[in-house]
Amino acid sequence: MPAGRPPSNGGRAVASKAPRIHVAADYRIGGDVVLPEGPARHVARVLRLGPGAPLTLFDGAGREARGVLVEAGRKQVVARIETVEAGRGESPLAVHLGQAIAKGDRMDYAIQKAVELGVAAITPLYTEHGDVRLKGDRAARKLTHWQAVAGSACEQCGRAVVPRVHPPVELAEWLAGRHEALRLVLHPGGGGALERSEIPAAVALLIGPEGGLAESEVEAAQGEGFVPLGLGPRILRTETAPVVALSLLQHRFGDL
Repeated sequence: MPAGRPPSNGGRAVASKAPRIHVAADYRIGGDVVLPEGPARHVARVLRLGPGAPLTLFDGAGREARGVLVEAGRKQVVARIETVEAGRGESPLAVHLGQAIAKGDRMDYAIQKAVELGVAAITPLYTEHGDVRLKGDRAARKLTHWQAVAGSACEQCGRAVVPRVHPPVELAEWLAGRHEALRLVLHPGGGGALERSEIPAAVALLIGPEGGLAESEVEAAQGEGFVPLGLGPRILRTETAPVVALSLLQHRFGDL
């Protein structure tokens, strides 16, 4: 090879930083992992990575592996594992977010940012003022999409555990199942629930739809041990509220 000429990689660009890809697999040092169709297409056709390119994989359950591509063709993309370790990036504060379902990209945004801010689980909720109702195949497709949004957010933010997005339920059902030490419902005029001195082991956070929770729903939440929490004098959009509330929770009790 002539001096000064870079090694050939089939005309593909090699990223300077190893991309993180979510692949649920059994990682073993020296073993090969065949990437599923979606991640394979992203690696080979979008990122245009070739053999020898570094790659970071995480299984979604807390393990992370570093390796290199040994095959990156149209039919198959294979990574060889070089190291396996416990993932980082998980918050010590476990927050279960109950989020009223918003239309379109607003729900995607709420899920994405909640994952980036360390949420442990998310349950989409049907509420009185919410105008989204999902049934049958549409509900299944939406849930699959939301879980993929959570996985993509983990790829970006460095988490190795993908929070579960639970199937949508009625608000009353979700409230009845909550037993977290600290339970909060966003409500204008709420008090200083974050001023408590002890750090809770887990938190349930309820956020209503664009039109807000009905008073009867707020009362039902309080009946289940939820404490009203206000976020200042301005009314936030339903997809903005979890970003602010989770940031405050992580700053007060978590790792921000």
